[in-house]
Amino acid sequence: MEAPKYLTVGIIANTHGIRGELKIVPKTDYPEDRFAKNARLLLFPPNSNESIEVEVEKARDQKTVYIIKFKQYGNINEVEKYKGGLLKVSLDDQIEQEEDAFYFHEILGCTVIDEEIGELGKVIDILTPGANDVWVVKRAKGSDVLIPYIEQVVLDVNVKEKVIKVRLMEGLL
Repeated sequence: MEAPKYLTVGIIANTHGIRGELKIVPKTDYPEDRFAKNARLLLFPPNSNESIEVEVEKARDQKTVYIIKFKQYGNINEVEKYKGGLLKVSLDDQIEQEEDAFYFHEILGCTVIDEEIGELGKVIDILTPGANDVWVVKRAKGSDVLIPYIEQVVLDVNVKEKVIKVRLMEGLL
């Protein structure tokens, strides 16, 4: 699994008003940093691998979305084509995580090892249903295993070696 070059920090949901503002669904734990005035982002239009560098002129939090105006655009006609697009940052611009915190891309592809059973498989997806994340582990044989990211189950995460040690609770297999 190839490491990503960019991190998605927002999805362009819609336009807002006629002055070129966009409604952004944040996909980052740091929206106040990513969408701060003068922040530089890469805008990936829908169905495109080409990016456009944009700079935040102003942004405001509005319940579950951010309303953002980029310096490069002044009216709705210029930004309408970007609905459904993505806002990203280079992997080099990732914000340093606290200890015991990880980016999704660091967890995906990690080998999961149970202290009794041994190797279970690799993390192929991360679900975010609410109270805690759930890591989906693809096994060589049998159905996928859902592992809750909680202290009692996840014992150690080594993103450098791509290894996660767990203690499965009864009923998880």
